[in-house]
Amino acid sequence: MSDFERESMEYDVVIVGAGPAGLSAAIRLKQLDADLDVVVLEKGSEVGAHILSGAVLDPSGLNRLMPDWKEKGAPISVEVKKDKFFVLGEAGKIRLPNFMMPPLMNNHGNYIVSMGNVCRWMAEQAEGMGVEIFPGMACSEIVYGEDGTVKGVVAGEFGKNADGSPGDGYEPGMELHGKYVFISEGVRGSLAKEVIAKFDLAANSDVPKFGLGMKEIWEVAPENHDEGLVLHTMGWPLGFKKSGGSFMYHLDNNQVYVGYIVDLNYKNPHLFPYMEFQRFKHHPAISKVLKGGKRVAYGARAVTKGGFQSIPQSAFPGGALLGCSSGLVNLPRIKGNHNAMHSGIAAAEAAHAAISDGRSGDVLDAYDADLRSGPVGKDLRKVRNVAPLNARYGPLGGLVLGGFDMWFQTLFGGFSLFGTLKHGKTDAEATEDAALHNPIEYPRPDGVLSFDRLTNVSFSFTNHEESQPAHLRLADPDVPVKVNWEKYAGPSARYCPAGVYEFVGEGAERKFQINFQNCVHCKTCDIKDPSQNINWTTPQGGDGPNYPNM
Repeated sequence: MSDFERESMEYDVVIVGAGPAGLSAAIRLKQLDADLDVVVLEKGSEVGAHILSGAVLDPSGLNRLMPDWKEKGAPISVEVKKDKFFVLGEAGKIRLPNFMMPPLMNNHGNYIVSMGNVCRWMAEQAEGMGVEIFPGMACSEIVYGEDGTVKGVVAGEFGKNADGSPGDGYEPGMELHGKYVFISEGVRGSLAKEVIAKFDLAANSDVPKFGLGMKEIWEVAPENHDEGLVLHTMGWPLGFKKSGGSFMYHLDNNQVYVGYIVDLNYKNPHLFPYMEFQRFKHHPAISKVLKGGKRVAYGARAVTKGGFQSIPQSAFPGGALLGCSSGLVNLPRIKGNHNAMHSGIAAAEAAHAAISDGRSGDVLDAYDADLRSGPVGKDLRKVRNVAPLNARYGPLGGLVLGGFDMWFQTLFGGFSLFGTLKHGKTDAEATEDAALHNPIEYPRPDGVLSFDRLTNVSFSFTNHEESQPAHLRLADPDVPVKVNWEKYAGPSARYCPAGVYEFVGEGAERKFQINFQNCVHCKTCDIKDPSQNINWTTPQGGDGPNYPNM
């Protein structure tokens, strides 16, 4: 907390994060009442700079928000034409027939998009309606009222020295107060973590679960391009004991999105998710598409996968959690943007009703109820057992049992023979001692299909002001070497997809080094660190990746 006196501004609703959830909320508020004062604060250098998603978009949320999005020129034009699912072996593949897949897995009517560009377009629509949007404004603190309710946020603090003291050009930022504050920071946001803990919002929900998603954009040879093709795989290289899988989406202009998701509940601390992704691209079914092409962008972020039972109470005194801040990704569909939009709409409608009644700063119970019983809850409830089944029986057993469960619920009105399964351990707790597992040897990247981390990070266009304090903070600086190295073989050097963490030196001289300049804001360290010793906080506004078309 700074001792500097800050100026303040008053709004009806303050929204943290210009992703699909936050922007949907802003647009819906203005649709309901054009005179509402609404502000959206975005930590990226521009709207879309920090947006990374697959992405195959289910347009149901956008249809509800703006039915005329086509006429308004939304950057959504590549409709899914083919849908394939392969189980990979090291050199071969087996295709699962589409008729075997539960109906909810069908991508008919969905679109391959850049969610970064969709969010840029949504921001234009919002600004045209009178929403104030401020990019480059990281929200570093929550402002609480005298009664303990959330009153607002601090945004725009710049110019701290590395030790945290104010520098010569220090700017303390501004307090932005709202009758309600919406937190839509994405996965594992620092403000969301704070309010979940302060108000014990997760008391009645299961533990959250996550995956690490890594993605590259490739320009491929025209003869290897198949616009509208959606391909998902499981199996090699992770195998059938660890959960995860890939996606390859063919959009327009000979571009292909290729990505890999590694579920963070893996036990072996020697696992190197980034290298699993690089190895995957050498499979014949994938390399034949990428051959002769070039990678043009790279990024990574954590993905929520806890599902219905892991949704915390999402309304708190003075505000609400939206989108991935609540964990609304449908795991088997690998889709969450539609649910993010639905959550933004629901939060906006609840806040508008409350403000119309003269209320402020209370709990928007109507929003929390809608999240569970409305479109989001209906979407997630059908797939609630997929992640627990994967964890218990591996991806192959999970595929069979999860598929059966989804089919059964489709045929019998949502009833499941499994009930609602529990996740068990957190992803951090799932990590086992290194002594129980063998190290994994990975092929060296060839610089053609596969690349080393630091080279790839340069294609995320990441930048951080080096004079500021590191935004990756250790609860105990001795734990990385004395505990995590000794017991877990230093997993942070592997689970980070950007090479932020290093162990340098040998023996008694070994030290833990944090290269925070490389951070792509994926939050994996905050999730997977087995000692839960790393706390991801927001750096100053505008820093981090600058994704062009993710």
